[in-house]
Amino acid sequence: MDTPLTVEVRFKGTRKAYFHSPVPLRTGDAVVVDAERGRDYGHVTATGDVAEKKCAGSCTGCAIGQAIVGDQPAAIRDIIRPATPEDVQTHREVRASEEDVRRKVMERVRAHELVMKVSDCEWQWDRAKLTIYFTAEKRVDFRALVRDLASLFRTRIELRQIGVRDEAARLGGVGRCGREYCCSTWLKELTPVNLGLAKDQHLSLNPSQISGGCGRLLCCLKYEHEFYVSSRKRFPREGKLLRTANGTEKVVAVDIFRERVYLRSAGSESRIIPLVQLKQELAEAEPDEPMEHPAEAPAAIPEPEPSAGEQPQSPPERRRRRRRHRDRRKDEP
Repeated sequence: MDTPLTVEVRFKGTRKAYFHSPVPLRTGDAVVVDAERGRDYGHVTATGDVAEKKCAGSCTGCAIGQAIVGDQPAAIRDIIRPATPEDVQTHREVRASEEDVRRKVMERVRAHELVMKVSDCEWQWDRAKLTIYFTAEKRVDFRALVRDLASLFRTRIELRQIGVRDEAARLGGVGRCGREYCCSTWLKELTPVNLGLAKDQHLSLNPSQISGGCGRLLCCLKYEHEFYVSSRKRFPREGKLLRTANGTEKVVAVDIFRERVYLRSAGSESRIIPLVQLKQELAEAEPDEPMEHPAEAPAAIPEPEPSAGEQPQSPPERRRRRRRHRDRRKDEP
C-alpha cells in the first residue's frame, strides 16, 4: 500500500494544519479537508518532504502521521477531495458574510459590557463552527456571551484571545516601508523580537521608529539580524585602535552597505576609506601587538611581608594588618 502524501494546508489568517492526501496535489490547490466537527476549506502550501519537515518542526511537536489531541496522539486527518467550482463558490459566500457577523458580535459584546476588541470572525466552511478572535488587556469572562451568540447563530461558538501581532497578521495593512505587513503576506511564523536585535543593528532605540503597525517591534529586525551580524564580522570593531598608513587611528563607525570605514587620528583628523584599502594598509603595517589597551587599574597597595619566624596569618588578620599599614602610610609626611 502506498504511503499517503503529507500536505500542509493553510486557512484564513495564519492558521494551518497537516493532512494526508490519497491523491497527488500541488502547491496552491484548493482542497476540502476533514475538520474536528465537519469540513473546512483551505489551500495547499507545502507537499511531500517539505510538508513533513515543517510538520516535524511545528509548535505542536507532533510526529509525521500523528496529531496531538490533548495529551494523546491521534491519527492525522485526511483531505476529502480537491475543491470543486461549487465548493469555491460556497467558500466565497461564507467569507462575504463574516463582516456582517462581526458587527453583530460587537453589538452583543457592548450589550454584555465586556472590555474586549473583536478583531475578526471566521466561519468553518460548512458553518458548523464560528471562531471569534479578540484582543483584551486582561482575562475576560465571556461565558454569558458564548451562550448568547450560540442562540443567535445556531452553531458552535469558539472565542479565541490573540495578541496584537496575531491581530495585525489577520487583518493586514501597510507598514512604514510602503509594503504590506510581512506577517500577513509571506512571514507566516511569528517569532519573538527583542530590543537586543535593534542594538546589534545600531538602530535608534526610539520605540516610534522601530515599532510596526501593531505597536510591537518590527518583525524585520528578526530576519535581517543574521545579515547584520555576519556582515559586521568583516569590519573592525568600533572604538578599536588600528595602526594604518597615517599612524594610529580609531574606528569611529562602519558602513556595511557601502563597504566603508570611518577613522579618526589622534590629531582629530577624520577620513573615510573603503574596507579593501583599510585591509591593505593593515597588512602593510603588520602590527606586532594589538593596539587596544585596557584601562589601567589603580596600583594595589603592597602587602608587607611577614618577618622571619612569623606564623602565617588568617584572612581577618591579614585584612587588619593591611588597614594598619595604610594608616601608617597616610600619617607619614
